[in-house]
Formats: sequence, structure tokens, C-alpha cells
Amino acid sequence: MYDTGPLLTLSVIVPARNEEDCLGDCLGSLVGQQEDGWRLGMDWEILVVNDNSTDRTREIAAGFAGVTVLDAPALPKGWTGKANAAWTGAKAGGGEWLLFTDADTIHQPGHLRLAMIEADRHKAGMLSYSPRQLVSGILQRAVMPLVFGDLAATYTPARVNDPARRVAAANGQFLLVRRDVYEKLGGHEVVKGAILEDVELASMAKRRHLGLRFRYAPEAVSARMYRSFGAMWQGWTKNLALLFGNAPALAGMRLLQLAVLVGIPLLTWFLAWEMYRPEHAAGGVVGPPIAIAALALVWLRALWGFYSRVAKSNFPLRDYVLAPLGIPLYAVMLWQSWFRHRVVKQVVWKGREIRTEHRLRT
Repeated sequence: MYDTGPLLTLSVIVPARNEEDCLGDCLGSLVGQQEDGWRLGMDWEILVVNDNSTDRTREIAAGFAGVTVLDAPALPKGWTGKANAAWTGAKAGGGEWLLFTDADTIHQPGHLRLAMIEADRHKAGMLSYSPRQLVSGILQRAVMPLVFGDLAATYTPARVNDPARRVAAANGQFLLVRRDVYEKLGGHEVVKGAILEDVELASMAKRRHLGLRFRYAPEAVSARMYRSFGAMWQGWTKNLALLFGNAPALAGMRLLQLAVLVGIPLLTWFLAWEMYRPEHAAGGVVGPPIAIAALALVWLRALWGFYSRVAKSNFPLRDYVLAPLGIPLYAVMLWQSWFRHRVVKQVVWKGREIRTEHRLRT
């Protein structure tokens, strides 16, 4: 597959399409770690694959010493842009380990080396981190904890890391794979048309017992996935139906939760108002107070269940307290994602239309 000369320790591959607003921070965090690796006697390389960008992405990458800039070839039929760029970098990389990481990530000092040590310790041919997510604006603060809370409940590290279970997960923002494992899987060429190529590769690695490890790693890497509402809308309507088994049913469940969280306080207030209206004073209290107490207990239980799930998102408290406000938008994105995959059979991402030929999760 490769003809790269002497084997290096690590090849960091950054696919980048129109990432001028974040690539500099990402490469700054990577170049510093590369220099630390050199001091420890390890040979690292950083490859940025410019995926036909129309902004200053290539210029920014070329401005960093120690960074090799490649240009992705014209997009072949049946390939996604991400898979094409990652495959281009992998073929050029000479590392014993290949790290695929997104341009919107920031890597903490020393943690690339620690990731390789962790993978070796756990005999993992593939290690993926879920980064600490950085958000801005009230819509992101309200919606993102909902999404990541459901993801954390669906893809628990205990289940993903258990070889006896079928569930597999990975986050393409940080996907570290040993070179020989990547070659056995066939690389990104075998997932060339997959929208969630990271999850597809992880599923293959687990089925073939090549060692998969996945965990939340805020100490190692952070990411700002979306910088606008439009990007968030496109991103989640592209992915949600592939990540969750029945997106419309999940949307319905979340709306039912909202109805309970909002409806019970309104009903309780109405009952209390009826009980103590002045015109009812002479006739005594209308309705049993125990009904109000029962409703309060049901509401508290619903509130506890809702926030227990949202808290799995690992967002700070100031973000996930806003989550009820994001439920209507989250439900619409779930339904829209299902509609685009099941009916339209096409999604849009970064100016490209992608046919959705891969089967939805069931």
C-alpha cells in the first residue's frame, strides 16, 4: 500500500477543506508536540491534505515549519471528500501509527505520545478519543448537550471496549490506528462512500478483533465542531440518522419529555389556582392536595431522568441547564436527518452533495 522509506513513529494526517478559521490553532498545537517528540528521539510528521479549498487553508498550512502540505486529487466517483483526503494522507504517511484528526481540534501538550502508549497498553490497534466540545451561542449550548448525551448513552465506552459486544464507535476528530491494522482493514478505500467513515472503520476493526478502544478524553483534545448555526444544521442532519436507530422515534421521545417537563408545572399551577380561588373559599378546597403532590413527584422524577441523560454529554452545567430549550430544534434535526437519508437520499456538507447509499442503523 505504501512506499514511504524508513518507518516513522507517527504520521498525523489532517484533512482540511476551507478551514482557514481554525487550522492555525490546530497546527500550532500539533507542531509543539512534534518538537517534543523529536527531543524524545521519535520521528513524527504532520501532513495536511488540502481538499480543494477555496480559502486560505493551503496558505496557512504551508506557513508552518515541519508541516507537509498535500493536495487531494479530484474527487473520484463514489468517494466522500473526507475519505479521499484521508486516503491521500495515509498513502503518503510513513508512520508506524497514523493519527487522523480534524482541522477544528486542539491537542494538549504531550498527549499524542501518551495516546500511543495507551493504545499499546490496552492492545488496541485503533484508539479514538471523544474530545471536549467547545460551543458558542445559545443554540449550540442548548442543542449540543442533547446530542452528546444521547450519543454517550448509546455508545458507552464500556460497551464499545467490550470485545464480546457488537457495538462500535469512533470519533473522526481523533482516530489513531496502527499502520498494520489500517492496512489489514484496507484503509479509507474500503469506506470511500461512507458518511461516517470513522464509525465504519471502527466497526470493521471490532468485527475482525483488531483491538478497538474508545473514550472521552477532555485532557487530551478539544474541538469546536461548528462555528455557525448553518454548519451545525448541516452537520447533524448529515449524521444523526446514521448514529441513532430510529431518529423519528427518538425525536418523539424528546418532544414527549418536553411536554412532561412543561406540562406538569402548568397543570399543577392550574389545580392550585382552582383550589384556592376566592369564589371557592366558602365551599372549601376544590380537588385533593395529594394530586398536586403526586404531580410534583412525577415532574421531579422526569426532570432527574432528563438531566441524568444530558449530564452524560460531559458539557459544563451552564450549558446543559439550557437543554430543554433545544429539544424542539433537536427533534426537527432528527426528523430532517431521517428524511434526507430515507426519502431524499442525499445530504449536503461543505458545498458537496453526498448520496446516502449506506444503510441506516436499526
